[in-house]
Amino acid sequence: MTIIETRGVWLTTTDSEVLRSQERIASAMDFLAETGFNVVFPVVWGKGATLYPSQVMQQTFGIEIDPSFLGRDPLAEVVAVAHRVGLKVIPWFEYGFASSYNMNGGQLLAKKPEWAARDCKGNLLKKNGFEWLNSLNPEVQNFMLSLILEVARNYEVDGIQGDDRLPALPCEGGYDQITVERYRQQVGKHPPQNYKDYQWLKWRADILTKFLARLYQSVKAINPNLIVSMAPNIPGWGFQEYLQDSRTWLERGLVDILHPQIYRRNIFSYRCTLEQLLHKELAGIELARLAPGILMKIGSYQISGNELVQAIEFNRACGISGEVFFFYEGLRENNNALAKVLQRGPYAQAATFPSVADLNRLSENRIGLSSIWQRLIRLFHTIF
Repeated sequence: MTIIETRGVWLTTTDSEVLRSQERIASAMDFLAETGFNVVFPVVWGKGATLYPSQVMQQTFGIEIDPSFLGRDPLAEVVAVAHRVGLKVIPWFEYGFASSYNMNGGQLLAKKPEWAARDCKGNLLKKNGFEWLNSLNPEVQNFMLSLILEVARNYEVDGIQGDDRLPALPCEGGYDQITVERYRQQVGKHPPQNYKDYQWLKWRADILTKFLARLYQSVKAINPNLIVSMAPNIPGWGFQEYLQDSRTWLERGLVDILHPQIYRRNIFSYRCTLEQLLHKELAGIELARLAPGILMKIGSYQISGNELVQAIEFNRACGISGEVFFFYEGLRENNNALAKVLQRGPYAQAATFPSVADLNRLSENRIGLSSIWQRLIRLFHTIF
């Protein structure tokens, strides 16, 4: 019987050289296919530039591609080699609505200062080092949608992906003149100074959900078989901090696969977070559409082989068929140690990446909560 699972990995430009040459890309794709992966998520948008020649960026900002990739098309190179070895390619718009990182808005806001997101004091919106475009502004939304559709139209990709910055806006934002006036017209009062007022949170989150609906419909109009994938912050916290109402996205059918970033540094914390999602924030959702993001490596941290296997086993015990790892270089550490663990263990048997048709079919046979908890109880009895 054919196994249908999401076995994915993010390809970054930060702390990674994989996209820096055609030779490295070819080597990486061969390596991932041999390890048992079936989909890659290469970054195509970050630091105010694309990793493919973009007419949208050229016309809007006079910047065709990230200067360090001038003369190349990394996305086209990934697509060609990945497809040759059987890997799906879903471009990842990493920066989303963030304009820059510790650069006061960078080249995007230098050219279009009117696109800046503002906090309640009127300052440029900044959170965790990232400066933000105003994702509630229709012009900014149109720009972002144009970038995404440019990729969907011009490349033989298998989908597109947003993340914790697409669609998103830090909860401290929304105090620019355009958004304030829009709120006044619709609600009849000035936005509250308390940026976590629930009505104010929900009003802004609903605007982002409407944007996602337009994105989804526009991508499907190009090709209904393209996967619309999102890797948001964890539901609940993501809504409170970044206006990401991912439960509503799933309920309204605006995302094909959701990869909540369960970036935990020990297996106990990972299990507890996933349990809470399934029991509370995402209770009753279609498990076929879940493939959590798992932290494999960041800075000096790297997951152990034992905990890597335990996380995958826990996903399967919960009825979740897949995961995506952050990020590629973790597989290469210590003479490819984690890749060998996967190749000899949970990824030893080949698996097919789910198509849109597979996801729709599997969703019709979703597992009830009672069955999930029975599986969890059996797993804990086995472990302890």
